[in-house]
This record gives sequence, C-alpha cells and structure tokens, in this order.
Amino acid sequence: MDGEIEELKIKPEMKRIFNQILQAIDTEISIYKLIDCQDASLPEFFNLIQEMVNAEIIELKNGKVRLKEKGKKLKNENKLLSAKVRCNECEGSGYIIANEFKDVFKEYKNIAKDRPETVEKYDQGFISVEGVMKRVEFLYERGDLPTKIFVVGDDDLFSLASALTGIPKKVTVVEIDERLVDFINKKADEYSLPVEAIIYDVQKAFPDELKKKYDVFVTDPVETIPGLKLFLSRGVSTLKGVGCSGYFGLTTLEASRKKWYDIQMIIHEMGFIITDMIRKFSVYPEEDKNFFRFQDKLPIVKALGVNIDWNWYKSTLYRIEAVQNPKPIVEGEMIIDEKVYKDDESWATPY
Repeated sequence: MDGEIEELKIKPEMKRIFNQILQAIDTEISIYKLIDCQDASLPEFFNLIQEMVNAEIIELKNGKVRLKEKGKKLKNENKLLSAKVRCNECEGSGYIIANEFKDVFKEYKNIAKDRPETVEKYDQGFISVEGVMKRVEFLYERGDLPTKIFVVGDDDLFSLASALTGIPKKVTVVEIDERLVDFINKKADEYSLPVEAIIYDVQKAFPDELKKKYDVFVTDPVETIPGLKLFLSRGVSTLKGVGCSGYFGLTTLEASRKKWYDIQMIIHEMGFIITDMIRKFSVYPEEDKNFFRFQDKLPIVKALGVNIDWNWYKSTLYRIEAVQNPKPIVEGEMIIDEKVYKDDESWATPY
C-alpha cells in the first residue's frame, strides 16, 4: 500500500487520513458524511479526495463517493474494515442526558425554539440543544458548575441552560448581538435565573469591572490564530487565579494540526494546561436558524458543488485549567479585520 500511496504523492501525515477515508466507504457514502469520518482540515480533505479521484481509487458523483476496483483492492489488502465503533446512544460523546437533568433539558429546548436567527456578519452558529445540555453536564461532572461562570458570546444559550439547573451562583454573558442580549435577559427575568447579558464587542478594551471575578469561562471562538487569541484572552481576563478553568470548542475542519499546535502553545503561554479534549462532542445541526442557511457561501460547498445532507460540522470540547496566574495575551483594544475571522482554512465560514 505504501507504494501506491507514494505514487499519489500523499504527504506522510495524510496517510492516516487516507486510511480513514477508505475504511469509511462501504458501498457508497455522502461526501459530507465522509468529512465527518476523518479529521483532516477541509482544504486537506478536499485535496486528498481530488487526488484519489484522479488516481481512480474512488468515484465522486452527485455528492456520493464510491470505491473503484483499485480502491476495493487497497481496502481489502490492508484490512480496512467498515466497522461502526462509536456509541449510537451518546453519538460518540460518552455522555447522555441524565434523569436529573431531563426536566431542565425540556425547558431549555422550549426556550431555544424562540432564539434569534444567526447573523452572517457575526459568524454565528449554534450547537445542538443536546450538545449544550451535555456541555452543562460536563461542567457539572468536573465540579465547575456551582461557581461564577463567564460566557464570551452565547449563540448556544449555554447561560440559560446552565442556570436552569439551579446550580451556578451567577452567569454573565458578553455578546455583540443586541437581539441575543435582549433575549437572554428576558428569559432570565421570566425564569428568575441568576443570568445577566451585556452588550460588548470583543475588539474593545476589556472592562475592569469584569476582570478576575469569575471561576470558569465558556466560549466558542472563531478558529483563526488572531481570533482564538482574542476570544480566549477575554475569557482568561475574567478568571480569579490558579485552579480556574475554561471551556471552548475547536474543530479539525477549520484548524489543521499545525494550528492546533500553535493553539496549545497559546494555552500554555497563558498559564494553563489542557485537562480534557473530547472529539466530536458538539454538533452544529442543519436547522433553519443556524449558519447552514448560508451554505451557498461556504467554500467547502462551493468546492464540492453539492448541498449539505449530513450534520458534519462537529467540534472537540477543550477544558483548560490555570496552573499559574492567568495571563491573557490580548488585554487592550484589538481591532478586528477579516484576518481575525477568516484564514486559508476557513472553508466552513461564509464568504
């Protein structure tokens, strides 16, 4: 097989992705489901697929991928089974919605139905309601829920879901979208929740009154290096000190392994260690109000030429914990330009 791969000029770091693609294809598979079965970035995946098509290993037609004879031979010779190894009950996350949280989940789902639609200019997108509840449970399991929590951007309405448990002492949200701020504050008042949402643009200098007042921060940053520095710094600025923690989502689709390396260096520079990473913990569902409404503007959809038919956009949940006094990299104003929101790997961001 190595000889065959060498002929394709596949980079050594992409051989594993090549295996993932072959073993995922049984008879045929949606190209978007195939994206979900591997962990290269979208540009890397697309280039490899093109190479495999040109080498007559696979066939890609009308959004469906099939093995050609050469592909079947490679798969059989290397014993690449099409085994289903992830748990169907928990969707591979390792977490279910516990009985103790089912009533909370039901109430949260009712609230989330009325959420404002995503806005393209803010690069908004929300994870599934089940994913939000599992994130709440994850904080609970780690002992981070009965604290003061700070949320940087809250498309997911995590603030409301967490507060509905009755466990957090206080949840503060900063959010640029006035519609979301009004919605969160209205629901917090309606349900008597200890939640406050404030209009704040992350590019502005961070308010002194919010610094070093919280135990935990939660965010889902844009996946460029400048964007991650900015969003993580705003969260880190709120933490009291050693032992405090942060949670955020990160994909492999818009963040290559090289970018992950740079991100982990940033985390260490800020005084944190990584305690947990759970792959595919959160899924961004294809719903009317979500960012897939803009799919005709996504580079990956343009490149493939077919509409989305699978919930393929999933992120890894990170938990980080301060082992030194937290040190935000960005403390003052940082004016946002396109480089903060988009880079060469931003193939799932509307252009």
